[in-house]
Amino acid sequence: MTSQTWWYIARSGGIVAWALLALSVFWGLALSSRFLGKKPKPNWMLDLHRFLGGLAVIFTAVHVLAIMADSYVSFGIANVLVPFSGNYHPAAVAWGIVAMYLLLAVEVTSLLRKRLPKRVWRGIHFLSFPLFAFSTIHMLYVGTDRSTPLLRITALLTVGGLLISTAIRIVQADSRDDSAAARPRIPAAAQARRGAASSPENRD
Repeated sequence: MTSQTWWYIARSGGIVAWALLALSVFWGLALSSRFLGKKPKPNWMLDLHRFLGGLAVIFTAVHVLAIMADSYVSFGIANVLVPFSGNYHPAAVAWGIVAMYLLLAVEVTSLLRKRLPKRVWRGIHFLSFPLFAFSTIHMLYVGTDRSTPLLRITALLTVGGLLISTAIRIVQADSRDDSAAARPRIPAAAQARRGAASSPENRD
């Protein structure tokens, strides 16, 4: 390969990984809110969310391996795993390294979701938001594409869209909590009597 081929692969791999991550976060917000209606979502929608996240991991790996193969910057294994261990834009690269670890944490726990307590899985899955923020900072402050107007405008519009979607999701969650709190609570004894009355043995 030519001296610039690995650099082009690294750049394109990183941008594609960021775009896939943005789509995955958007789709996750849509699944957990009323954007797609109140009816239960079909399995393929959740599968698509997981597929996008998995692709983001693959293209992140492409980005990292291509950076290591490129001879212009000379990244070693420590430089892509340990923040501030290199001389090339150390702060901006550190954001990317932390984002990579967060991505792995979110994806691994998603695969183990059935084996983890719901609270633990949900708490780790919320790391998707700082993950996207860190990866965006990394993308905008390192590499030759950071000064491209199209990239900056796309990042700005994407971040704005995610902020609006997140705000709507929070408002919907608060409204559901208020509705649940406003419902009259049925005493346990009354619930037991209602259950007994509706059981098949007590029906004519």
